[in-house]
Amino acid sequence: MNASRFALAYALDLLLGDPPWFPHPVRAFGSLVRLGERWLRSPSRSPRRDLIAGAALTCSVTTIGWALGCPRNPAWRVFLAWTALATRSLLDEALAVIRALEAGDLDRARHRLSRIVGRDTGHLNEAEISRAVIETLAESTCDGIVAPLFWLAAGGVSCAMSYKAINTLDSMIGHPEPSYRYFGRVAARLDDAANFIPARLTAVGIVAAAKLQNLDASSAHRIWRRDGNKHASPNAGQPEAAMAGALGVRLGGASSYDGHPHHAPLLHGEGRAPSVRNARAALSVVAIVSGLAFGAALLVISARNRNARR
Repeated sequence: MNASRFALAYALDLLLGDPPWFPHPVRAFGSLVRLGERWLRSPSRSPRRDLIAGAALTCSVTTIGWALGCPRNPAWRVFLAWTALATRSLLDEALAVIRALEAGDLDRARHRLSRIVGRDTGHLNEAEISRAVIETLAESTCDGIVAPLFWLAAGGVSCAMSYKAINTLDSMIGHPEPSYRYFGRVAARLDDAANFIPARLTAVGIVAAAKLQNLDASSAHRIWRRDGNKHASPNAGQPEAAMAGALGVRLGGASSYDGHPHHAPLLHGEGRAPSVRNARAALSVVAIVSGLAFGAALLVISARNRNARR
């Protein structure tokens, strides 16, 4: 993909996002995973057979993602690159929650939040909703913005679509619960590997964005380095810890998923409880990180194209 087509794909994402009528490849990946899970997953099997079945599904969907990017039609490649990115949709969904909070409509805020998080939202207060928005913005900045841009720049459209397939697999079957422990293990480990560098680049971007936005960049860096590895995920804690430091807020703590309590390690435990004002500031941080990541990826692609012409 050349630089102009890459820039067009990024612009399309900023302008249009992911319209509901859109034939999005990620939705197709999700349908394939559901179908494969129905055929292949059987918790009554031996762990080894469940592991092999999950690996087969993961490899199949990831290969399909790679194959989608193989055709050299320029319009097709721009379309796929556009669908790999999620800056507009992430900002729009988070903004809808924030506006509901600012209007004092907790029920609407909880409903809108349930569209972007996996935790139970029906009982959350304003501070807990704000915390969930900030955590989701931080983690999704990697999954939906920085990582796709990284893989587009590093390996082109096929790499980016394989990444989206892996990310979809992880979100659907890469769970630690006993029924998925073996079936989703390969998907979870692949996702960890695919996000390892992008997650740390996202944290660097948050530190830079904090500096540009006159937030606490030194705290963002310090808390990232101190608390980034406390999270159960090797990657999610990196941007979340940097965001906690930048905003001066405490992230992590108690949540519930499908009625089951869960306690995440505290990130910036000495920080204050998040507010809707902090959630708004996080929106600006994400927008700046997106622009910085796009600029860096564009430079890489432009340099590679120049070298190829020599």
